[in-house]
Amino acid sequence: MAATSMPIATFTALEVLRGGGNALDAAIAAAAVLAVVEPQSTGIGGDCFCLYAPAGTGKVVAINGSGRAPAAATPEALRSAGVDRLVNTSPHVVTIPGAISAWDLLNRTYGRKPLGELLQPAIRCAEEGFPVHARVALDWRDAADKLRGNPAAARHFLVDGAAPGIGHRFRQPALGRTLRAIAERGARAFYEGEIAADMVAALRALGGLHTEADFHRGLTGAEFVEPIKASWRGMEVYQCPPNGSGLHVLQILGILGGLETPEGGPLSAERYHRHIEAARLVYRDRDAFLADPAQVEVPVARLTDPAYLARLRGLIRDDRAMPEMPPAGESDWARHKDTVYLCVVDGEGNACSFINSLFQSFGSGILAEGSGVMLHNRGFGFRLQEGHPNCIAPNKRPMHTIIPGMVMRNGEAIMPYGVMGGHFQPMGQTLFLANHFEFGLDVQEALDCPRLFPAPGAGPVEVERGVPSAVIDRLSRLGHPVKLVEKPHGGGQAILIDRKAGILIGGSDPRKDGCALGF
Repeated sequence: MAATSMPIATFTALEVLRGGGNALDAAIAAAAVLAVVEPQSTGIGGDCFCLYAPAGTGKVVAINGSGRAPAAATPEALRSAGVDRLVNTSPHVVTIPGAISAWDLLNRTYGRKPLGELLQPAIRCAEEGFPVHARVALDWRDAADKLRGNPAAARHFLVDGAAPGIGHRFRQPALGRTLRAIAERGARAFYEGEIAADMVAALRALGGLHTEADFHRGLTGAEFVEPIKASWRGMEVYQCPPNGSGLHVLQILGILGGLETPEGGPLSAERYHRHIEAARLVYRDRDAFLADPAQVEVPVARLTDPAYLARLRGLIRDDRAMPEMPPAGESDWARHKDTVYLCVVDGEGNACSFINSLFQSFGSGILAEGSGVMLHNRGFGFRLQEGHPNCIAPNKRPMHTIIPGMVMRNGEAIMPYGVMGGHFQPMGQTLFLANHFEFGLDVQEALDCPRLFPAPGAGPVEVERGVPSAVIDRLSRLGHPVKLVEKPHGGGQAILIDRKAGILIGGSDPRKDGCALGF
């Protein structure tokens, strides 16, 4: 079974499985197709994280395919260039893309089929074109002004100055040529030679500090890392470690896991209120501590310590919202955008949880015209505040939002899952997990359930359509500033592995264009 955010990607994954590929092969092929047909969300100019549970091993393998800042990227260098803040369309927020390095490393280590074969469906979609789907068209329209800001992007990603509509067959011949080069020569074709030179030229023309040497280092940038996990409701929930924000999923689950299940169910004000409060505390910690552990200390053990989470739980009151919170990392006052997710399970039980992203819609909006690569803006997660753990620095990875998830029980994978949506992802994952495992909704219902999100910082609680008006009113009276939003929060996929019944149960979020299919 495969579940992705576009039908053609789900179909691609199933074709790979039917052709003898394993779950990881299918995930890479599907991700490559999504990098073509869902261009606002993902691309080869972005980053990748993956959790892979090989059947019969009892293990979960994690890979960090997030890119690093250029070697010349220092606060001093940026200030001398007149940069006093990071802007999401600036070349200074483009880190070296890590996705191709990650695909290559995963394929060489665990794949069965050659990478070149897995890229063929994506090449066809790029060269022959693929019709724009409904959610893609909506996001494209909303990002049109960003694309107009880059002449190359405007030439190739707008039609008569506007975003293409539903059904428009969008072709990307330059991207097709780049994918063919990668298929023939591997990741080296992306990180060295004319393709890398084209990306560097596009960035440097806008004042970027990138060099071809930075891209050369990106060839081996992806790395296997030790996953982090937490026990929850008789299972173990696995996440990639920092610089990804998976640890905040474990924090929210740990806070809420010590509370009784609300009697009113998943749509009750009590449930949403508790989840909002837990998320507010956890995102406070995220903004203070999450960074690249290769360069600064990230206190994962401290932030996921059950005793610390119990103290945070004690701050949550059912009768009112917290008017203020303790400093980050504390439990008292004594001391003072867009992404694609997919999952695949093969016939042997190998389970893959895979996420690939440009971050915000169309990333930086900077198109390397010769290679057809749209460059992400993941470096927008950095800060210029010197002394902050997440301050930009040479060869440093920024705070990252994309997080694949995996649920294990007794050494066996029971659910690869994920919820895309930028900063929303820890909130989205924990809403989904509780919907299914705590409140008993089936996989599809758990994805469908209306969502809300307390925007990090002092932002309001952003509420989707579908949350009952009485619940919204109650949240307001509890002290939560509420804002109704038109665009839904994120989009998710999941596959439940029911070994006792011998079946797979998949779900795909209606907030996106995709589907779950199996055979």
